[in-house]
Amino acid sequence: MSERSFRTSLPPFPPDYRASGVLLHVTSLPSPYGIGDLGPQARGWVDRLQEAGQTWWQILPLGPTGYGSSPYQPLSSFAGNWLLVSPDDLIADGLLEESDTAGYSFSQTNVDYDVVNTFKHQLLKSVWTHFNNRRGHVLKPAFEQFCQQERHWLDDFALFQALQTMHQGASYLNWPLELVRREPVALEQARRTLSKEIDQIRLAQFLIFRQANCLKKYAESRGVRLIGDLPFFVSPDSSDVWAHPELFLLDEHLQPQFVAGVPPDYFSADGQLWGNPVYDWDAMRQAGYKWCIDRVRALLAHVDLIRLDHFRGFAAAWHIEADAATALSGAWVPGPGSDYFSSVQQELDGLPFIAEDLGIITPDVGALRDQFHLPGTRVLQFAFDGETDNPYLPRNYVSNTVVYTGTHDNNTTRGWYETLSDDQRKIVSQYLERPSIESSEATAALLHLAWSSVAALAVMPLQDLLNLGEDARMNVPGQSEGNWRWRCTEEMLSPSAFQSLREMTAMSQRLPALQPALDSQPDPEVTF
Repeated sequence: MSERSFRTSLPPFPPDYRASGVLLHVTSLPSPYGIGDLGPQARGWVDRLQEAGQTWWQILPLGPTGYGSSPYQPLSSFAGNWLLVSPDDLIADGLLEESDTAGYSFSQTNVDYDVVNTFKHQLLKSVWTHFNNRRGHVLKPAFEQFCQQERHWLDDFALFQALQTMHQGASYLNWPLELVRREPVALEQARRTLSKEIDQIRLAQFLIFRQANCLKKYAESRGVRLIGDLPFFVSPDSSDVWAHPELFLLDEHLQPQFVAGVPPDYFSADGQLWGNPVYDWDAMRQAGYKWCIDRVRALLAHVDLIRLDHFRGFAAAWHIEADAATALSGAWVPGPGSDYFSSVQQELDGLPFIAEDLGIITPDVGALRDQFHLPGTRVLQFAFDGETDNPYLPRNYVSNTVVYTGTHDNNTTRGWYETLSDDQRKIVSQYLERPSIESSEATAALLHLAWSSVAALAVMPLQDLLNLGEDARMNVPGQSEGNWRWRCTEEMLSPSAFQSLREMTAMSQRLPALQPALDSQPDPEVTF
């Protein structure tokens, strides 16, 4: 892979910047293969955004997922999700035949991960055969270069995934002790035994990175920029924890001493018990935050701007005893604070971040965000509690803000409005200076409210553009199953909806022709 150049801005949004975009995860794109991918349908989606006057496409994390298929429980902070590879682009690269994709029946409205997993892993076997049967395949030099450039994470991830498959998906903590503790002799033996499987995994990563980079280039050519998402935590059963146990608070048996979560909040009366291992920030600091900075660089290879998930964790995170039954008994433990962002800023000559500062936000979180001029986030569904100083009300925004009607964790706006009491609906209609609002009208009203606000960037989930109800919700926090499955079809993407979006974007002065380019500032160029 050739090195890419990126420009970053501090702050990301100049005072007169106005733009908009749509939130849609890659998995939710239309596709004949049961799940959205990075191929022709993604490029077609970019075209739709460009035609509708949108500057940004926001996606969820792109890492490989495990139990529950949550993109916020990645098996690696660096690897890509093989389920997102495009069979059509593999065919175009001469790595598949059309017959290799036949014989499967896919759901067109929801992702059936069992079927998709089986299909995509069978494809990888076919790709491996085509790649090796063609002597001197045109991609082999690029593949070898990729393996060399990315070996700092790729070797560990490929071995980890091969071992996990060999142990039938069991947690690495249940592997033989010599592998858990990464004894050199045991690792070398495993590399020899699993060499073919390891090379297949390396090839899969090369191809998903290749497709992601091609999509980014295509989006750039169409004037659309990508917002990625960096999970704050990693999965307890990840190559990150296995390869770098010294960076996490683990006991002598390499089990987490504490796990992550949040206290009682909007989503749960008992709080949320996420179960992720928590960081040893002293160890991170002593290492110059190298691992943290490397994962930012890895994501910037595929996106232009990064939403920092659970931003408040950089100020303080909720640590829960590993054997606790709920999140109620946790405690706030300080995070790395400004030291982390100063280190990233020095390495990258900028901070290409949006701060996801939702949830229980204490003054230290806002101070950290403002110290580095990071745009915060506001969600309209949280705005209508009747309090005039509610920070989610548009009248209380500053311009360096990203406003959402809702996020992947919220109900759709229509679904949310239909669950409100009469008194709550009255608060919404009063703020909008309307006598009443029907359920069918609520989404359009909140979209106009977001787009007309002073926020530099306004973003809606595609479900809101299509005015869909609760059935189209992407995720219910605290619910372990049934999430991350929603998909749209080509038939749902009506031209009239995108024409309305363009008109609203023009009326609110958010069209690309009316905004200054972020890259117009005299910022240094950063090369990774």
